[in-house]
Order: sequence, then C-alpha cells, then structure tokens
Amino acid sequence: MSRIVLTAASRVGCIRSNNEDMVLAYDKFVRSDAYRTEFLTENTDRFVIALADGMGGHRAGEVASEETLASLNFFISDIPRGLSISEFNETMLEWLHHINDTINRRGHSDPSLYDMGTTLVGVIYYGGKYFWLNCGDSRLYRLRDGKLVQLSTDHSLSNAQGEKKHSNIITNCIGAGCKNSYLDLYEFTNDVMSGDTYMLCSDGLNDMVNHEDIEKLMNEGSTANGLCEVAIEAGGFDNVSVCVFHVE
Repeated sequence: MSRIVLTAASRVGCIRSNNEDMVLAYDKFVRSDAYRTEFLTENTDRFVIALADGMGGHRAGEVASEETLASLNFFISDIPRGLSISEFNETMLEWLHHINDTINRRGHSDPSLYDMGTTLVGVIYYGGKYFWLNCGDSRLYRLRDGKLVQLSTDHSLSNAQGEKKHSNIITNCIGAGCKNSYLDLYEFTNDVMSGDTYMLCSDGLNDMVNHEDIEKLMNEGSTANGLCEVAIEAGGFDNVSVCVFHVE
C-alpha cells in the first residue's frame, strides 16, 4: 500500500491568451487552476496521472489535449481487470491508434480545429502495477535522494540530432496529421520506492527553468503551482503545466 500526495497546476503564462495545456490529476481535470489531493493505492485498482500540451492554433490545442485526457481516463476505467503486462501494452497501443485517428479526423472535418494535436505524458496504476508513458516532448522526472532525473525521452528534432538544447519541433504526437504516432510505454513497478517524488511537466517549465533550479525547488518541497510561478516569473513564454506526486 502507498499513500500518494499530489499537486497539479496549469497556467496560461505571460504571452498566450489561452491555455492549451491540461492535467489529469487522479480525479480532476486541471486547466488554468491549481489542485491538491491525496489518496491510498489500496482504495483503487487503477488511476491515471497525466499531462497533455495541446497545439494547433487558437483553441484547437485546447480541444486536442482535453479530448485525449478524457479518452484516456475513460479507457483506463473501462478496461477489464487481470490483463497481463503484454496485454495491457497491446491495449494501450490500440487506444493510441484510436485517439490519434479521432483527433486527426476532427481536425480534417472542422476548419477551426485544423492540424490540432497534443503531447501526452503520464503514469498509470493498473492491477497493482505502475506504468509510465510518453508521446511527444512533455516530460516525466523522478526525484530520489535529492537527485532529479528525467525518465522520459523527448520526441523532438533536437533530441534526434543529439542536441542538448530543447527544440519546439517535435517528431511524435497525437493528432496534428501524425500518421504513425507511438508511445514509449514502460512498466516500472519494482523501481517505485517510498520517498520518491515524480514530476510531469509541459515544456513551458523546462524551457524557462533550468534542470538545476527545478531540482533545487523540488528538494525544497515546491508544489506544482510553485514551479509554474517560477516559470512565469522567468518570462512565461508558453503555457506551463506541472503535476508533482510524492509516494509514501
């Protein structure tokens, strides 16, 4: 049994007029808001903590991120119990193909949603096992023994070219005309330790705040909203969304 303490926040930033990000924080969708909750894993056999960074112009990105997280939440709540790890992985890939097709079709049929898409990064708890997943360049980090490590890999042009500086050109996403979306999907139950803190973020955080400063802030116990505030104070060039959860 584990106790999870979670904070989530999603902010519009200083430049943009609308927020295309969204966070699914266990039992609440968070956009332009902040949220805190805690729960015991023994009280549920599944949950989702995920973040989506939408793209595609005015309001279209909002639609893509919201629809993707709503679909993921419903899908996980609806799958049967007792799937093996390989069956779960196969089921998740089927979901990815479905949601990618849905987002692309909506973008083609409605001019106001043309080319909309979204990244997705998250942690899923199912049947006593933890899985993390990633599509795009939103990130998953783990803080353990004071050291912050990025677990996910950016699906971006800069990463493909071996450059350390982050690029806004992504090579994988859901929708946005991407026909061959893929998921990095890992079962990491045996690597989850009491005392670990995990952090999901859109690039509105890591583009504005360097790794060392994020590590320092998390070691000081910063909440998701606190991290968003630092990114906004640094310029807030993009929407910024963060979800932090601590395992006890």
